[in-house]
Amino acid sequence: MDALSEVLRVVKLDSAIFFNAEFSEPWCLCSPESRAQERERYLLFEELSLEWSGVTVSPSAPAVLLPACPKSFPTSRHSCFLFGSFAIDFPIAVRPPKANREWITRLLDAGVWNIHCPQVETTEQADEIVQASHYSPIGSRGMAGLGPGSDFEKGVTPLERRAFANEQVFITVMLETAGAFDHLEAIAAMPGIHALTLGPADLAQDLDVFGTPDQARVLNERRDLVLDACRRHNKVCSMLVNSADEARRWRELGALLLVYSTDVDVIYDGFNVIAKQLRGM
Repeated sequence: MDALSEVLRVVKLDSAIFFNAEFSEPWCLCSPESRAQERERYLLFEELSLEWSGVTVSPSAPAVLLPACPKSFPTSRHSCFLFGSFAIDFPIAVRPPKANREWITRLLDAGVWNIHCPQVETTEQADEIVQASHYSPIGSRGMAGLGPGSDFEKGVTPLERRAFANEQVFITVMLETAGAFDHLEAIAAMPGIHALTLGPADLAQDLDVFGTPDQARVLNERRDLVLDACRRHNKVCSMLVNSADEARRWRELGALLLVYSTDVDVIYDGFNVIAKQLRGM
């Protein structure tokens, strides 16, 4: 069994979407109309290096999505992903290169409601994210008119539109340095922060255990801290996993947002299994 099939078997997804895709230059994807069904478990692929479209966690309708990442391809590509996500009623999640007001405002106004914020180290940074991503009374996001960021909703009052936008935004913060854990409790308690996770590779590097026998143990200790903080403050816990066993373990412990590998790694692993089978014939 290939790695992706094993992970999908472990997380026991409730349903799926079939894409009837037609590809042509420059790799466009056309999908029939459909409505996303609610799901109880979430599975993400960390980043897309190929020009695929996909979906992520919505605060109102949990779903399975492949998030687009600006560092993997030009930002202009997000318009294509967004139009596709609107068409099938599936939101898109983006990890900006920097979680500041400039990037957050740009993504929110374009219609991205789920933002995975990297390199969050202090309560000041977390507060900046909250302020930029939420309208009053939670934050100070700049007001915008009718558009993707308001779901093109015209038949409501401005106050209703503002409240709706605040309800849709889903912010995940990534703790990737040792210093970030000095502020874990305060960040987890902050209104407007919905999920917490850690960046294992960068954190291991910062802790000087990257590539050493102690890496797994030290990172698991930090994962436990994140999970406990999420439980205390009723936040979603996200975990990056590299195997089906890890997915099973953290799911059972309460992590609802499982981030598995990358698209390139999954494709490589799948072809590697097939190549070994063919060579053994």
